[in-house]
Amino acid sequence: MPQTRSADQVHAALTADIVQGALRPGDALAEAALAARFGLSRTPIREALQRLAAEALVERGPRRAFVVRRLGTDALRHLFEALAELEALCASMSALRMTAADHAALAAILDRGDAPGADYAAVNIQFHEALRAGAGNDVLACLLADLNRRSLPWRSAQFQLRTGRIDTSRAEHRAILDAVATRRPDRAADLMRGHMAASLGVILDLLAARDRAYSAG
Repeated sequence: MPQTRSADQVHAALTADIVQGALRPGDALAEAALAARFGLSRTPIREALQRLAAEALVERGPRRAFVVRRLGTDALRHLFEALAELEALCASMSALRMTAADHAALAAILDRGDAPGADYAAVNIQFHEALRAGAGNDVLACLLADLNRRSLPWRSAQFQLRTGRIDTSRAEHRAILDAVATRRPDRAADLMRGHMAASLGVILDLLAARDRAYSAG
C-alpha cells in the first residue's frame, strides 16, 4: 500500500477519534504505538501526525511528542468568525464574476450531493471550493487555505455525527447558489455568513456533547 494512501487512512481514523472523543485532549500519540495499531511503518504515521498538527488538532507536548490539542470553544468560534467573513467575500465576488457555465457547474455539484448515498462532506468541500475559484482572487484563496485546513475536520464531522445537518446545509447551499446566479452579491454574502454560523452551532453542540461524555466518564 502506498505510503501516501496509508497516511490518508491514518489521518482519517485519528481525526474521527479526536472529533468523536475517543482520543481526549492531552492524550499522547506515540509513533511506535500508532505504527503497531495500524500495522504500518513510522513514515506514514509521522506524515499523518504532521497533517493533524497543521489542522491544529494535535500539538507538540513533553519531549516533543504529539498530543491531542486542547481546543476550546473560543478558539473554534474565532476560527469560524474569520472563515465566515472570507467565505462571504468569496460568495459576493462570485455573484459578480461567475458565468452562466459556472452557475451550471455549481448546480451540478449540488445535484451530486442530493443523490442517494452521496458523500456529502466531499460535496460540501467541492461547493465551497467552486465559490472560491469563482471569486477569481488568488490572494483571497491563499488567505483561506490555512483556515480551511484547520476547520475542515470539524466541518466534515458535522455531517457524520449530525445527519440532520445535511438537509439544512443542502437548503442553505441552494439559497446561496440562487443569490450567486441572480447576481445579488450582498444577498450571497449574508447567506454564506448564516451558513457558516449554522455549521459553527452544530460543531459547538458536538463539543458540548463530547465534554459531557468526558465528565460522565
